[in-house]
Amino acid sequence: MCGDRNYNIWVMRVLGVDVGARRVGLAISDATRTLARPLATLAVADESDAVARVAEAIASLSAEDDGLSQVVVGMPARLDGTPNDGTARAVAFIAALKARTALPIATADERLSSREAESRLAVREKDWRKRKEKLDAAAAAIILQDYLDRS
Repeated sequence: MCGDRNYNIWVMRVLGVDVGARRVGLAISDATRTLARPLATLAVADESDAVARVAEAIASLSAEDDGLSQVVVGMPARLDGTPNDGTARAVAFIAALKARTALPIATADERLSSREAESRLAVREKDWRKRKEKLDAAAAAIILQDYLDRS
């Protein structure tokens, strides 16, 4: 039926980003924008390296069959919602990334995402060193899932 709004709609994935000083976590949604999963943790030297590596990931993911329609970056803040040291880093990262991609970039609250990710990972992985390797990508998945649930 051509009148059905859900007929033949092409939906694309969303990339979630958890920006840190030394590591950047990436997460990806499914094509229906329902579920987020950890994708990768990138070790970065500085902000420009982080922007370049994420821009490369965006280009690569955009070229895949399911494509990429949007990027969601976690915005750090104190528990009361006021900016913290990471807020300025995230704002600068977003500004630099906007110059490298035409995709829309949204922000999402990332408060306590790393703590929640650590708790979830601890259930399955007892070795803290192995958990640390997966922590940033898991935090990015939590940020992205919260965003998807609210959209």
